[in-house]
Amino acid sequence: MELQSQVKQLRDKGLGLATISYDPVETLTAFAKAHDITFPMLADLGSVTIKKFGLLNPAPEWALGPDKDDPEVQGEVRKYVSVVGVRDFMVGIAFPGTFILDPQGRVKQRFFEDFYIERNTVSNLLIKPGDKTDAAVAGTKISTAHLDITTYPSASGVAPGDRFSVVVDVGPHSKIHVYAPGATGYRVIAMNLEPNPQIRALPVQYPASEIYFFKPLNERVPVFQKPFRLLQELVLDGTPQAQQALRGKDSITVKGTLEYQACNDKECFNPVSVPVSWNLNLRPLIIQRPGQQQK
Repeated sequence: MELQSQVKQLRDKGLGLATISYDPVETLTAFAKAHDITFPMLADLGSVTIKKFGLLNPAPEWALGPDKDDPEVQGEVRKYVSVVGVRDFMVGIAFPGTFILDPQGRVKQRFFEDFYIERNTVSNLLIKPGDKTDAAVAGTKISTAHLDITTYPSASGVAPGDRFSVVVDVGPHSKIHVYAPGATGYRVIAMNLEPNPQIRALPVQYPASEIYFFKPLNERVPVFQKPFRLLQELVLDGTPQAQQALRGKDSITVKGTLEYQACNDKECFNPVSVPVSWNLNLRPLIIQRPGQQQK
């Protein structure tokens, strides 16, 4: 369980962890015992709290009602409930999401999913503000003529359907800058990943850049010249077909290149391509409903 694996890291950061679902207490108790869960799992009987916060997923009820054969209803079910059909016990489920609260109980951030199979990992949510969250993750250090680079994934292991990140921390050498998005006529720093049928890449997240005045050409361009981070979010396919393709494997590797062009205050250097890779352990996906026996 990815949540359970992050309990210590969350507590070390002063954060707690709790889940809430429509399952009865007995079901959650059995699930927690079977999987050694130590954080609170709250039972929202009748989905009272789920409804109060507008999180009720109506698709299961639609799929069991008079409009069950409507193509639009079937599309909503496949996207938000299941690709293999709906059962009575699914009525009352919430849209899957995560809330991060401050000590006063106020919501600071919230994250929701666009597909029921895909879930943000805790480590991925926490790395967005800039923390390296998994103490088990070892970084790989690379030095070029212009940059000091450290690469690592947001967590050491992922399961089918997980949304996670691969990270590149970049430290330009003294008086060196590289080009940021918006620069024209130069190679903007970028991550280019090798295609992988089991992984979907989301757009690279860049930090804010600064405007640099390049005196020899009397031009102003967006650059990075202080340490910065590139964050590439990825989704490991969680469909039944992908789960079958990953069966028997214990790891997956993400490969690519970091492309950039560096300059100092007098000259620009040739573009550079740096190989990068991240190896992640594959965790099993727990697919049974809380309280059910896994087959």
